Amino acid sequence: MKPIRIFRHIKCEGPGYLLDLLQQRAIPYQLITIDADGKVPQQTDDVAGLVFMGGSMSVNDPLAWIADEIQLIQLAVARNLPVLGICLGGQLIAKALGAKVYPGPCMEIGWINVMKTQASAWTEQLPEAFPVFHWHGETFDLPANAQLLLRSEQFAHQAFALGPHLALQFHVEMKADMIQEWLTLSPQDLERRCYRDHDEQAILAAIPAQLPQLQNVARILLGQWLNGCYAKTRNATFAAPA
Repeated sequence: MKPIRIFRHIKCEGPGYLLDLLQQRAIPYQLITIDADGKVPQQTDDVAGLVFMGGSMSVNDPLAWIADEIQLIQLAVARNLPVLGICLGGQLIAKALGAKVYPGPCMEIGWINVMKTQASAWTEQLPEAFPVFHWHGETFDLPANAQLLLRSEQFAHQAFALGPHLALQFHVEMKADMIQEWLTLSPQDLERRCYRDHDEQAILAAIPAQLPQLQNVARILLGQWLNGCYAKTRNATFAAPA
């Protein structure tokens, strides 16, 4: 079984609950630590899928590894190798597919509802609206031919799919210790939050009720993406922009 290759951009934004899902399915994985060495392997024939995690930087920053990852995503899409992006990773996919990434009106932080935009196999097991965990200030336009899956009140584009590829603006990988760590490392972000009642105490107090629901969302969305990674056949329908 080929592994899943996961790209971590900063130490505190690792794969979290995604690793639990991989271990439950006995799926091997490789963790590429961009924060440690900045090297982006460009080969794709030795893996079953690529995952791009979050980060505090912008996809528009002039960093060599960002350009390398965008090139890798375009290569993977052209070869129909499933790509998953979470937060910064979702923005990387959007930019690689020709869409703009830019600052949103505020920072979505904490437990905020997302809503379905249309019927889709990706979200048919999910309710019409449900809370997920957010920590982002930028957003993306929708790439050509992509299917918009979810939105929120402040950000019209929260998730999209294109064939076997899935881009999420919110964080489904969270675990309780990760949430606490982010609040400790980046308290200044809360000053720009969309909703004033989403302070540190409220975010932490909601963990016992919200985290199990978030992990169920992760099992549904990430589980479907993983199924696509190991499907026996995949038709190469979509191509990356030239």
